[in-house]
Amino acid sequence: MDINELLTRGVTHAIVKEDLEKALKSGKKLKVKLGVDPTGKDLHIGHAIPLLALRRFMEAGHEIHLIVGDFTARIGDTSDKNSMRPDLAADQIEENMKTYKQQASKVLDFSKVKLHYNSEWLNKLDFNGIVELAKQFTVAQMIERDNYSNRYKEGKPIGLHEFMYPLMQGYDSVALKADIELGGNDQLFNCLAGRSLQEHFGQKPQNVITFELLMGTDGQKMSKSIGNTINILDEPNDKYGKTMRIPDEQIITYFTLTTNVPLTEIDKIAADLKRGANPRDAKAKLAYEITKLYDGEEAATAAEKNFNDVFAKGGLPDDIATKKMGKKEWNIVELLAEAGLVSSKSEAKRLIEQKGIKVDEKAVESMDEQIILGKKILLQVGKRKFLYVE
Repeated sequence: MDINELLTRGVTHAIVKEDLEKALKSGKKLKVKLGVDPTGKDLHIGHAIPLLALRRFMEAGHEIHLIVGDFTARIGDTSDKNSMRPDLAADQIEENMKTYKQQASKVLDFSKVKLHYNSEWLNKLDFNGIVELAKQFTVAQMIERDNYSNRYKEGKPIGLHEFMYPLMQGYDSVALKADIELGGNDQLFNCLAGRSLQEHFGQKPQNVITFELLMGTDGQKMSKSIGNTINILDEPNDKYGKTMRIPDEQIITYFTLTTNVPLTEIDKIAADLKRGANPRDAKAKLAYEITKLYDGEEAATAAEKNFNDVFAKGGLPDDIATKKMGKKEWNIVELLAEAGLVSSKSEAKRLIEQKGIKVDEKAVESMDEQIILGKKILLQVGKRKFLYVE
């Protein structure tokens, strides 16, 4: 594995770069750590950026540690938030955790991963231990962070427990004696907290590598609440179709952050685009690579064909499923939710307002529309989701 790629591909910070280069050239097997909090059920391809980096370190022969933050999820990381996270119940955290390994295994070979839950060591900290961690930081250090300082100026509440989060994540590094921690760019402060705590406990401070944050399909920050994510567990047709919707200016960033396409090939694609190549062709290759990464070549090829059949040729997919709905009369919003075509009734209402719902290829005009089932009816959500209901 090219050391330069490990230290540059999508990287925003490499701290301390000289130490990292020396350690990676030494031939020593390094402990590389990444933590993921189960604050929701779905991981999207933005979450997978450090997972892909972790795999590159795995392929380079290093010792890989993936931490599921079942304890830290109770606090909630607000590094990229402008308000407090809502409390998560223990049963919700446990439910979210169930699919995390399944999703991460799309990227990582878990026979080579050391999997941890940070409650293993954080549950053992008593109040004396927590005070000892807190002594290593100042209120000024915390409040200087942009999201806290902005909230303070705006009069938004900041919970004392939020200041505990970097301490807890930092202590993960102490517990593992980590050599390197990976994370998104918004995790820089938390990763550096690990360096401070390791030094306090007499350990060699870990080096830190952070990565760019991915924009969503609409050019805004990728967020489930906005509805602009490409999820790891999305169906192949959805992954492919969503990727084809990203802004043209994001193509090279997506190639770099979300695929394993060699950087030399990405440079060539970038050069071709600058010379006037059709962005659609580059986007089609990108969509194929993302779908292949998570679902395999056969699924990616089928998704490509489906997209071309539906969009390029203006037809319908060949494999539209049929679902029996159990009763005859439905409100369109309830029908979409019950059929599983939308994640919530609010999403259905939003899509209807945007003219993104069709019944028998005719756009739905009102969320009060009533559907009478007697024959097979075609529902369409956006440009990619189709379902016959009867």
